[in-house]
Amino acid sequence: MPIHTLLIANRGEVVARISRTARRLGISPVGVYSDPDRNSPALNTLDLAIPLHGSSAADTYLDIGKIIEAAAAAGADAVHPGFGFLAERADFARTVIEAGLLWVGPEPDHIALMGNKVAARKEAEAAGLPVLPAATVASDSAAAAAEVGYPLLVKATAGGGGKGMRRIDTEDQLAEGITAATGEAERSFGDGALYLERLLTPARHLEVQLLGDGEGDVIHLFERECSIQRRNQKVIEEAPSPSLDPASRAELCDAAASLGRRIGYRGAGTVEFVTGGGEWFFIEMNTRLQVEHPVTEEVTGIDIVEAQLRIAVGEGPGIGQADVEIRGHAIEARLYAEDPALDWAPATGLVTCFGHSGPSRLESGVAAGFEIGPHYDPMIGKLIAHGSDRDAAAALLAADLHRMKIHGPVTSRNTLAATTAHPAFLAGDTYTSFFEDHPEVLDPTPPPQLVRSHLAAVLLSRRAANRVADRAWGLAPAGWRNVPSSPQRLGLRHRDDDIEIEYSSSTGGLRITGMGEEIDAQLLDCVDGGVTVEIDGARHRVDVCSDDGRWWANSVKGQTEWDEVPRFQLQDAALAAGGTTAPIPGSIIQVGVEVGDIVEAGDLLVVMEAMKMQHRITASGRARVIRVRVVPGDQVDAGDVLVDLEEAD
Repeated sequence: MPIHTLLIANRGEVVARISRTARRLGISPVGVYSDPDRNSPALNTLDLAIPLHGSSAADTYLDIGKIIEAAAAAGADAVHPGFGFLAERADFARTVIEAGLLWVGPEPDHIALMGNKVAARKEAEAAGLPVLPAATVASDSAAAAAEVGYPLLVKATAGGGGKGMRRIDTEDQLAEGITAATGEAERSFGDGALYLERLLTPARHLEVQLLGDGEGDVIHLFERECSIQRRNQKVIEEAPSPSLDPASRAELCDAAASLGRRIGYRGAGTVEFVTGGGEWFFIEMNTRLQVEHPVTEEVTGIDIVEAQLRIAVGEGPGIGQADVEIRGHAIEARLYAEDPALDWAPATGLVTCFGHSGPSRLESGVAAGFEIGPHYDPMIGKLIAHGSDRDAAAALLAADLHRMKIHGPVTSRNTLAATTAHPAFLAGDTYTSFFEDHPEVLDPTPPPQLVRSHLAAVLLSRRAANRVADRAWGLAPAGWRNVPSSPQRLGLRHRDDDIEIEYSSSTGGLRITGMGEEIDAQLLDCVDGGVTVEIDGARHRVDVCSDDGRWWANSVKGQTEWDEVPRFQLQDAALAAGGTTAPIPGSIIQVGVEVGDIVEAGDLLVVMEAMKMQHRITASGRARVIRVRVVPGDQVDAGDVLVDLEEAD
């Protein structure tokens, strides 16, 4: 039967992505939203959105009853789950079908079969695919781990997305890893079952995109490489993989398709592999649309969402294996509200400016004025660059990342730009240990020339704005003071450095005392935030934006952020408390200390969960615990003191 109205049971950028294809096919897209997502820009891509009334994932996007009721209220005749949330829940697929709706996804039995990683391994072995040594977590987990061998991964048998997974290098890490993985798996998937699997290192993470018609015909759309990860979650993906030659590519892709044919797979799915030392091993199959599907679309020209919709109505994908070819290269970077320099801690806050003007493809559910809260995954969106070859795609992606305006919460943008321009990345050395091997990309230092031009642009645009706003003295020269012996001063903070700026009233030039140099900078143009400054005869084009004492500057080489330093500093309440504070809002799931304990640097104090991630709060140095302010289950806000400490002898 044809689809007239499609309910997209998800949130954010995937809603906008699916809506775009649905409209092109003449299908009306409708959706749902939680209370925190009431002002989500993604809702503007829908013809109708039904409120779910709740804030947590459990009582909104994971509530099957509410989703089915919303589908009925919206008059939907089909449901697309997107990715994450209910996308790999067989019970959701069955409920959709039982409600008389068309399910845009694999057969529920296939979701259940391949969603259990232990069962999926058995199917892969039966199809002739090699697998890594593994064992289920039993009462004697130490013996099972010894049989598998270290290093290993503790993995949830259900779900995906890096949840319920921990790396274990030695036996003394095993118990804590199992406990943490079990809790995370239960909260994420409602199933705490685990298994152990040998960790291949150094390794790459490759995956093959499949499309099956459910009648035995399964084709592949070649592979993607997703090796660059943090927290076992993908950050940068590309197609094709730089590590494969034509023969190994054919072997890997044919093996994935054979697994799909063995089970009679229907819909879009992805078979994932780990490779290293000339070997490759099956690790799991994801029975859904992947976050990184756009890179495959870019190099093949195939709309995977369209293929899903056509398969759902019984038309098949509309293409055969002979129709699929690789054209150029594509690289995707996932943008998150998080701080890579602080162990990838997620961030919250108002997005004050969000803009993209480059040729790369942007998939996002965020816009200026949207509040990123603690309730869901902190992904802002994805930027996908397509080029004639890998070098061209990498250069385009790095440049467009630099140009993007993402103002408000701290983001991973600078790390992604530094990664895609790094010599190791350009050489194709993209292993799963990339960030451990190249920690310099986690907190990249902008070149002095960039800082200097951005600083000049911020100061001069600020001074120009002040002059326009000064109704009493607007005719006075910029920077004018009635005490010539005392120049104008302004304090700005860039990253961790305070820079004091002096500029004279007679020439309008700048003296940057904090950088130990003197420059001659002039403002040539300032229109709608676009600033042209001349420094030592060279002209620089910089975009400047401000909000409540914070300033952002963007140019082709990157973004910098500046905070005006108050003339009278107030004592920081959190620091004055002498304790460890919550970096973001979240819930406490473990307390690792008691009053009187002596802790050393790196010792665990508290584990909290926020934005679908666990965060270990550790001691920064030797101290004595004098008060524990939280217990498991407590909800805390950013800046709340969790544990009071004092210096220990």
